[in-house]
Amino acid sequence: MLDTPAAQVPALSLKDEAADPAAFAAALGGSFERFGFAVVSDHGISDDLIARAWEETKELFALPDEEKRSYYTAAGGGQRGYTPFKTEIAKGASAVDLKEFWHVGRGLPEGHRYSDVMPPNIWPSRPEGFRPVFEELFAAFDTAGDRLLSAIARHLKLDAHWFDPAVKDGNSILRLLHYPPIPVDAEGVRAGAHEDINLITLLLGAEEAGLELLGSDGMWLPIKPPEGAMVVNVGDMLQRLTNHVLPSTTHRVVNPPPERRGHSRYSMPFFLHPAPDFLIETLPSCITPDNPNRYPEPITAHDYLHERLVEIGLVKK
Repeated sequence: MLDTPAAQVPALSLKDEAADPAAFAAALGGSFERFGFAVVSDHGISDDLIARAWEETKELFALPDEEKRSYYTAAGGGQRGYTPFKTEIAKGASAVDLKEFWHVGRGLPEGHRYSDVMPPNIWPSRPEGFRPVFEELFAAFDTAGDRLLSAIARHLKLDAHWFDPAVKDGNSILRLLHYPPIPVDAEGVRAGAHEDINLITLLLGAEEAGLELLGSDGMWLPIKPPEGAMVVNVGDMLQRLTNHVLPSTTHRVVNPPPERRGHSRYSMPFFLHPAPDFLIETLPSCITPDNPNRYPEPITAHDYLHERLVEIGLVKK
């Protein structure tokens, strides 16, 4: 639990997972139990690939608004392609978020059994290098996510490969986020207080100030990862699966100080989802007399995702 405003999410190294899997799992699980967040360096995604991804992201969002909007499909709930500025709203918020974003999902072969609920990707005609870069980055996030899930499984006293079938062909989404420059008197914030929907989120780009998590004491804690490190947080699906043993912590992206409001902010979260038909059912090991089962009725990952997309305004009822 977060106990002081000065508390800091500890920086971990994924290199330690290979050397001592049990120790890394304990450190990662401990950080999640206390903060719902972890900071992970040496995550295996190359600096060169990340640099190319940032270049492509900036070129994409610099395109004319009309061109970007041609890749928006409102009926699809923003699952793929472009979502315009001021579209998404945090659950319970009164003002929309000051951001625009692009979603890249998992590519499925024709006729795949999930094709009816996982739409094909939408690829822009420019920048030219966009598709190969983000197909490569999606795969790299997938690999890093599998390693982190393995550590989470160990922490929960499960087999190290417990999550493998759950996330095979999972409905994960790589979101490219652009928070444009904003006026001093802007209504709302770049991203209102919210929790993520998925199992875990792997985030690049949090070095630029703004990301904050809400502690149990009601204080907001800024997240300041080392250069190149990844911020990882628990999503609501994992919180539900673990009966809140691993908490999904409220977080937000606040507006910058006046001297930085003329600058854009970019980030790349990878929302790691299970397969659509995965049944989110409370783990028996996470049910105790002191922590009775909060979710006696299981739900599929697809149904849970749909409920939440309606709540945040990306899908209409």
